[in-house]
Amino acid sequence: MTIKSSRMVTLGFASVAHTFSHMFVLFFATIVLVLEAEWGLSYAELMTLSIPGAVLFGACALPAGWLGDKWSGSGMLAVFFVGTGVASVLTGLADTPIGLAIGLALIGSFAAIYHPVGIPWLIKHTTNHGRALGINGVFGSIGTAIAAVLAGFLAELFGWRAAFIVPGGISILIGLLFIIGIKQGWIVEREGEAAPSAEQSVGDIRRVFVILALTVLCAGLIYQALSYALPKVFEERLTLDAGHSVLGIGGLVSLCYAISAFGQLIGGELADRYSKKWVYAIGIAFQVPVAIAAYFLTGPALVAMAALFVSFNFVGQPAENALLARFTPLSLRGRIYGVKFVLTLGVSAIGVGMIPIIHALLGNLDALFILLALVALIAFVAAIFIPRGRDVDAMAGGD
Repeated sequence: MTIKSSRMVTLGFASVAHTFSHMFVLFFATIVLVLEAEWGLSYAELMTLSIPGAVLFGACALPAGWLGDKWSGSGMLAVFFVGTGVASVLTGLADTPIGLAIGLALIGSFAAIYHPVGIPWLIKHTTNHGRALGINGVFGSIGTAIAAVLAGFLAELFGWRAAFIVPGGISILIGLLFIIGIKQGWIVEREGEAAPSAEQSVGDIRRVFVILALTVLCAGLIYQALSYALPKVFEERLTLDAGHSVLGIGGLVSLCYAISAFGQLIGGELADRYSKKWVYAIGIAFQVPVAIAAYFLTGPALVAMAALFVSFNFVGQPAENALLARFTPLSLRGRIYGVKFVLTLGVSAIGVGMIPIIHALLGNLDALFILLALVALIAFVAAIFIPRGRDVDAMAGGD
């Protein structure tokens, strides 16, 4: 197989894995609407069951990244596909709240493998980092988009258990195909990078890590809170006929994330052509007025504003990952991305924890939008101070 073909296969599997990493952890955000009636528990009580999984989705990123560096990126991705699939099937077989919480925790643990392993693995094997990350990011958005509608569809036709069991079986099969692809040479593991970055100063490296630690925490908190809260927000604030069924709500949430996929693609192209720092910062800045507008809106306008909010949250992600790769040596990249996603998906699971608290105190989630606007404002101010750095090609996305 040619190098070009191997890179295409690599991008393909990485993109499917990115879809699954977001899709599986979000099934429950829609299924909870079914379980409220079936299990006789409140929304706040059921959402609390998802918090350990949300925390582990980030916390397990660091050991996963370490294993990717020390053992094998490809091997860890095989574990991701099979492990996430098995965990999802087990979740679908749960009969008690404790069993369900354990199943969701297992999904979070295995799904955590992708980001600290798959993104460095993809960067290592590609030359146009912004474009590759943009395409890969689109598939992540697709995963978030289809999670709600797929869960709603399977739950209404076959029961909520099918929403975990059917996708879990598919993930296991793709994992086996991935293993075959490695053994057959469809995927060629590189020793070095396809497009190495120029060395950066120690001072710039330290400054970037400190700033990105804050910005990725804020961005992750916004993403986590929105992805878990939107189904309930739409259920409570929409007057459309679609807002009265789990499938309808899931479809509207999916529409928001499907639209946001273009944000990833546009952000990736911009990151290859312009200053990564400013592509990143401007994407954060636009979230502030959009979040405030969403606080006041209802009906179709709320759906449109939610789609914009998610889109701007995604626009800067290719630039963010490319910036981090630029300032990170290859030998440490898995661990550094592990730290990033501990912040993005683990510590920022505070955003998930806020949802049942806000809803229990206020009876709705309206105040969440104002809180997220403040978080975005903090992230924008921090992003302004990201250093320019040095790049191999100053004309291509230099800062």
